[in-house]
Formats: sequence, C-alpha cells, structure tokens
Amino acid sequence: GVPPPLPIDAHVERVREALARARAAVLVAPPGSGKTTRVPPALVGDGPVFLLQPRRVAARSIARRIAEEQGWALGQEVGFQVRFERRFGKDTRLLVATEGILTRRLQSDPLLSGFRTIVLDEFHERSLHADLALAFARQAWRARDDLRLLVMSATLDAGPVAAFLDDCPVIEVPGRPYPIEVRYEPRASLAGAVRSVVAQPGGHILCFLPGAPEIRRAQAEIGTIAGARVLPLHGTLSAEEQDRALAPCPERKVILATNVAETSLTVEGVTDVIDSGQHKVLRYDHSRALDRLELERIPADSAEQRAGRAGRTGPGRVVRLWDERDRLRPRREPEIERVDLAGPLLEVLAWGGNPEDFDWFEAPPAEGLAAG
Repeated sequence: GVPPPLPIDAHVERVREALARARAAVLVAPPGSGKTTRVPPALVGDGPVFLLQPRRVAARSIARRIAEEQGWALGQEVGFQVRFERRFGKDTRLLVATEGILTRRLQSDPLLSGFRTIVLDEFHERSLHADLALAFARQAWRARDDLRLLVMSATLDAGPVAAFLDDCPVIEVPGRPYPIEVRYEPRASLAGAVRSVVAQPGGHILCFLPGAPEIRRAQAEIGTIAGARVLPLHGTLSAEEQDRALAPCPERKVILATNVAETSLTVEGVTDVIDSGQHKVLRYDHSRALDRLELERIPADSAEQRAGRAGRTGPGRVVRLWDERDRLRPRREPEIERVDLAGPLLEVLAWGGNPEDFDWFEAPPAEGLAAG
C-alpha cells in the first residue's frame, strides 16, 4: 500500500537540493512530521546513508517502519545496528544505528568511507554522543568533498549548528496541524487522570513518566480498565514488549512511556497525553566523582513536545499534572554541561585528537574538562 502523506513530504526535495548545493543542512521539523522515516530513504539514490538515532528502541522500530513504507526488506536495503544486535548486509543502503556505533566507526575509519550521507537525528536532545558525533563527522566532512551531513531536530535553535557547518542552509517545516486543549490538574494522580480520560471517547492515551520503576508503579495502580489495554514503553523492555506498545490495536491503548516517546517514537492514533512533568537526568556528583540519575522537572520545550504528540492526526487533549503557575526552565541543557567527561575525552583520544584543542560543537565547561 502507499504510505499515508505526512507534513514532511512537501519539503523532502528542498532537503535534497540543499545537500546537493552546500553538502550540509539543518532540518527543523516538529515531532511526528515524518522526518525520520521519509527523509533518509529519499537520500539513498546518491549513495549509502548512515542514520544516527539516540535510542536503541527507536533505531529498531524506525528501520522496520522504513522497510514497510518503502517496500524494502529489513536487513537488506535498510538495516540497523545497536549494541548487541545487528541486522544489515552488503546490500544495505540505509543503516540506522545508535550513537556509540557511529563514534566507533569514525574512530576506525575517520572518513566513514562506506557512506555518502550522515544524518544526525533528534539532535535537540543534545546527548553527549550526538555532540561528539557531530564534531567527528564535521572533520570527515571537511576532509572528504563528497560526504554530506544533515542534522535533524524537533526544536532547535538551528543557528549555532548551521554556523558550525560553515553557515549551511536551514530548512524549517511549520508546526503541528491540529489544535490542542491543555488542562492543568496538579492534585490528580496519574491513575486518576487515566481513568477520567478513558471514560470519555477518544483514541489512544500516551502517559509520560520519568522511568521504568514509576511505570511499573503506575501500572499496578491503574490495574485493568474495561475496554482499554495498559502497556509500558521504555528502553529496558524486550523488543517484543516495545512492539506491543507501538503496534496497531483495535481497542484503546493506555501507553505508559518514558521520554523515548517524546520525540523518537511515534505511537499512531494518540488523541490524549497525560504528562507527569518529570524526567530523569544524569548529573555529575562532584563529591562522589560519579554521574547520578536525578529526578527533575521537565523544561518547557519538553512539555511542548509531549503535548504535540496529541495533535498529529486530529485535535488533541493534554492533561498536565502540575500547577499552571509553575515556571519551567525554557529548554533542556546539553548533556556535555552536566556529566562526567572522562568517557568522551577517551573517545577523542581514541579518534586521534587532543581534548584540549578539539573542535567541539560547544566546548564543555573548563572545570569539567580538567576533572575528566
């Protein structure tokens, strides 16, 4: 069958033209616009494409989705490589891989000679690996006049990235098509909010929680709901369990998800979002010289993206479990500013660079570098 039209389709040709002209481009398009599954396959005509995905859950399901939409075979034209699992072969034109994989490939082959285009997806998450990958990939891009670089992001101040890539073109795809009604319910529990949403007609319900333990607790509190299936979605589940949450389903689904559903994965048919307003963030603990996972309030850009998940295919509703007067930080901070840097410094050395004068996209704080 023909895949359904998505907002990105009208802009794919602009991306191809920009890459042909400048060999680099930044694409800013809201979550759910289809950039991840539609843009990379449109670029394979010029040579093999490496698509970088921050999350393992997403890499697998995106490769499968692209295979379905393009009529390709998984493991043949499109493949994936994540830690401990790989499905690709000599005919693979589009490889979806997680971030550490690209870093290692660039260390063993700094020019990434088997590929024509590198696509860095979900760059707004500003993970450490994505920052590193961009810096390494830019070196390859400068050394190889046929290599092309595309940075894709859901919300991003595209200016600094475009400047880093020699003032490359920026392509912006307009925002979400449907209106969203937002309600604040600071006193409601997640289970209570789920029950009241299920009681009204609508599509699937996507709930955002900070982590797997919170998801298990919520699952126990919600119990069984007549006419709905409650399904978890987080990175530590098996591939089968993750697929169950993502697969089409005749009855209504209540999906209890971590950040992985904020931008990377699209659950079709969601009309309602319930947002706990929390996430877990790695922070460097100076007293212990270790990174610690801390439970924190989400920034405003995350809240905006989570809400957008309800308005993809029709008008949506969002319940936020905090007070409307609460002030959220405007945007998430790059991981490089808050975690232990020993690992990335070793990656730079392994690649053959010197951490002191390495060309970072945004240099880490000096004291963090020294401690690392």
